[in-house]
Amino acid sequence: MQNFISKAILACVGIFTTAVLLLMALYYYQEFLFKNPLRNIIVLFIALIVIAVAGFSLMKIRTDDKNINRLVLFSMIIFFMVIALIWISLVPKTQVSDYGNFWLRLYHYDIGDPLYQTDNDYFSKYAYQTGFMYYAYLVSKVFGYNIFAIQFLNVIYQGLTLLFTYLLVDKIFNNIKMARLSVLLLMIDLDWFALNAETSNQYLGSLLYLITFYLIIQNKTWTYALAGVTLTAGCLIRPIGPVIIAGIVVFTLIYLLWKQRNYKASLKVLMTLIIYFVLFSLAGWGIKASGMNEYGLANNDPEWKFVTGLNYQSVGTYSPDMERLIDASKSRATMSKVEKAALKDEITYLNENHAWIKLFIKKTQLLWSSRTLATDGANFSMNHNQKTVDLVNYISYLGSVVLIVFSWIGSMSLFKTKFDDNLYLLLLPLMTFAVVQLIIEVQGRYRIEFLPIISVMASLGIYNTIKVLSGSKLKQKKSFNIDQID
Repeated sequence: MQNFISKAILACVGIFTTAVLLLMALYYYQEFLFKNPLRNIIVLFIALIVIAVAGFSLMKIRTDDKNINRLVLFSMIIFFMVIALIWISLVPKTQVSDYGNFWLRLYHYDIGDPLYQTDNDYFSKYAYQTGFMYYAYLVSKVFGYNIFAIQFLNVIYQGLTLLFTYLLVDKIFNNIKMARLSVLLLMIDLDWFALNAETSNQYLGSLLYLITFYLIIQNKTWTYALAGVTLTAGCLIRPIGPVIIAGIVVFTLIYLLWKQRNYKASLKVLMTLIIYFVLFSLAGWGIKASGMNEYGLANNDPEWKFVTGLNYQSVGTYSPDMERLIDASKSRATMSKVEKAALKDEITYLNENHAWIKLFIKKTQLLWSSRTLATDGANFSMNHNQKTVDLVNYISYLGSVVLIVFSWIGSMSLFKTKFDDNLYLLLLPLMTFAVVQLIIEVQGRYRIEFLPIISVMASLGIYNTIKVLSGSKLKQKKSFNIDQID
């Protein structure tokens, strides 16, 4: 029965990656194939050569020397961080949209001042965002009101994300070459790292969730306890905790409790969750006591995500015609009724027009198969000409294309590959997130937190592809544990 469940999960992952691949091909056809085709083909050809050479080189480097392994890994991370800092220097420091909402509010802000004027303002409706606001406040107090501090810390978090992606791949597949390839695939994806110039909560949040997974699979009492702390911190910074927790719970029930009969580990995961709930509750109380937000970390506008997510005309994204639902001059009780009525209208429209499946397909393409619009969010177009912007947008999307193609190959390869059950600890939150996003608001950049997990699958795909194309088995001489890079 457990084997059937595992195969079913892998089948769902395979269906998901296949859908993403097909929708990516459609998006590329519509957006890039006939727009400046000569340039795009040349750039694509060069990109494939660079990736192939880099990937093959990484696989040829010996893996039986821990010092060499450390040198290779940290050389890649340092190289990435240098490029990321160069990127920051190329984009404006101006913070707009949601990023500006956080950063600009910090100017002359002091703890104790409320973050809102009415019960229908941004921070009163979405009080759960106060956790990241407090983080940004601390950064501004420690380093001064200088956006470079936020940007530089984002680069640090990205470098650490590469490190923990490497560690997770090596732990799950016991394959250092694959771990190197996972870092390569993630670091070349401009769609992933372009938002490091913004006051974004995605990089720190993503890192904290990866650390949580890593701590859980270490299977030690202290790591389970520490996982409760990192899980709490992740939820405070990036409030997608429910899907992460759901994945952890399902993993525990199926693999630790049912399959392995590991009652001690199951109880330790329970300890992780208890620590999370206690700390998160205390954090909410602390927010209230500080005077920043009398609502703590609550969500006082749960309707909004569904009203937006089920809007067929906007494909589940925010659109200007929804401004009628955002009126801070009116009370939350009044606007809640308006939003509930709008939600009922959206559901009625989808039912009457039999548009549910069409909406789900379009949202899947927007979230997983199209551009993340990270380069747009970084305001790259503000200080560069249109030709340069178009080229950068295309190059950034190629990173997503590479991840999508190789993650599909990797997902197919999982059926005949030996791996640790801990891989399901990564796959279950990913699939939970993919399902939840079908009914709530989506944006292309929302997949950023899960791109490290996508790169884990993609590393298997590119590893097998290079083996086949090189005509060599490229077997590792010896496998090492995590202590090789400590």
